Amino acid sequence: MLHSTGPLLSVNLSSRQADTEDVSEVLESFIGGRGVGTKLVHDRTPFDADPLGPENRLVFSTGPMQVSNMSFTGRINATAVSPLTDGLLSSNAGGFMSRHLADTGYGAIELTGESDDLVIVHVRDDGVTFEEVPDLAGATVPETCTYIEDEHGLESEHVACIGPAGENQVRFASIMTTEERAFGRGGLGAVLGSKNVKALTFDGDSRPDIDVPAGQMEIHREAATDDHIMKEQGTVSVMDLANEMNGLPSYYFSEQSFEGVEGINGDAVAEKKYKKGTCSACAFACKLPTRDEARGVETEGPEFEVAMAFGSNSGVDDIVDVMKSNQLCDDYGLDAISAGNTIAAYLAANDEFGNEELVWDLVEQIAHREGVGDELAEGIGRIHDDLGVDNWSVKNMDFAAHEGRILHGQGLSYAVSNRGADHMYATFYSVEYPLVPDDEAMAPEGFDGKAQRLVERENLMALNDSGVVCKFSRDYMSPERYEMLFGADFEELLDVGSRVVTLERHFNNQRGLDRNDDRLPYEDQLPGFEDALDAYYDARGWQQDGTVSAVAQSD
Repeated sequence: MLHSTGPLLSVNLSSRQADTEDVSEVLESFIGGRGVGTKLVHDRTPFDADPLGPENRLVFSTGPMQVSNMSFTGRINATAVSPLTDGLLSSNAGGFMSRHLADTGYGAIELTGESDDLVIVHVRDDGVTFEEVPDLAGATVPETCTYIEDEHGLESEHVACIGPAGENQVRFASIMTTEERAFGRGGLGAVLGSKNVKALTFDGDSRPDIDVPAGQMEIHREAATDDHIMKEQGTVSVMDLANEMNGLPSYYFSEQSFEGVEGINGDAVAEKKYKKGTCSACAFACKLPTRDEARGVETEGPEFEVAMAFGSNSGVDDIVDVMKSNQLCDDYGLDAISAGNTIAAYLAANDEFGNEELVWDLVEQIAHREGVGDELAEGIGRIHDDLGVDNWSVKNMDFAAHEGRILHGQGLSYAVSNRGADHMYATFYSVEYPLVPDDEAMAPEGFDGKAQRLVERENLMALNDSGVVCKFSRDYMSPERYEMLFGADFEELLDVGSRVVTLERHFNNQRGLDRNDDRLPYEDQLPGFEDALDAYYDARGWQQDGTVSAVAQSD
């Protein structure tokens, strides 16, 4: 089976020491990326670790595909205990950093302990250095990247950093790379901030020699030549369809369609797109560099989830207003989905929908934990009672845009996901929208056959995250192509994904999470939901209380 190679680099921030360790058995069993990160965090982090304490380990890991030149492989994984969900969580980011981390020659890099002073950790193939940077306290992401380029000659694609939000331990702070790409959901930026690390840089000339099959170039060619709507409009291309299906969360989830959708939809974004945008080695080029010269706004996006959170869910119908919100989140290092949804909760509580000036002010207050922003920085799951609004979160992670009240399998996916209400954990929406080939599609309503299909989707997404292969490769991948790329039977590869999901669940069980946390705020609107939960646990081989027995725990 194709897998990452190289030792684990363990960086102790408390003692400022770095050591290497052979983890070849982990790499062979879990491929790379999320699989390796999950196994390492599961086995090396105490089950009761404080997410914002020194015992929490943050692992960065690439996969074997990061040595290739295939489209859909410009991604990298990070894993730790989440300050938002309080469970084991992986997040991955696109951009151009993954190859530079691979160039260091390490199979994975973990951060432990915490630094007494604000530092940049420079990781090279010949060792690690620590640079104290007190003058960067409070610096934005662009300011941090400019400093590193000026002082060290390393462009932003070599950098993973936090903005003020991470330093202030906002529970949904992002780690940013290439300035505008995010390890977004789950607050891993706050983990970096708790360790007093402003940034990491990666560089070297020791990329491992992994023999990726030549068939990769057929996938790359198709990605380059295919005429796909996402190349023009990104994920926001689905917004009109979602709105027509009564499946676009609006006004803090109180409504499911938005009368101002034309102001924030795919066409609106495409009008502001001024060049192609992509990730490393990817010819699919689905990113959205946008700008409005009249108002001085330039960003990358917004994608569908952010256009929902800062658009329809906040009652804002101007794409440039949403672009500005997106830009502020990138600059300050915030997960734009959680920031937008949390602000939407505040707007609902104060009858302020559509007040874009207030939205931007709240983004800044959250990032700096000033005023009401200090409370909002805790996230919807922790503050909804104080605001007097409903709790639109699962395991404290607020909802993505794909509407589980319409797409019932996606609703079930939100409930059982170890990561909370995140759409990318299984991407089940992709089989329920009426855009899928008939042999793959499932009716949006009901749960017939969906529990087993959900298990398969979760396993496949965990495999992609271990590879690491972008989930937007779905139109170009097949069981045969996975087998060709990774040199193993497809079922064997899916078993890797299954073991990753089970390890996540087992870790979270030890922290007290079980069936009681696999809940939805609208489950009473989904007939058969409890039976679907039962069927999901059965398909996983877990117990009916949503826990993994010691026997079922996978290594």
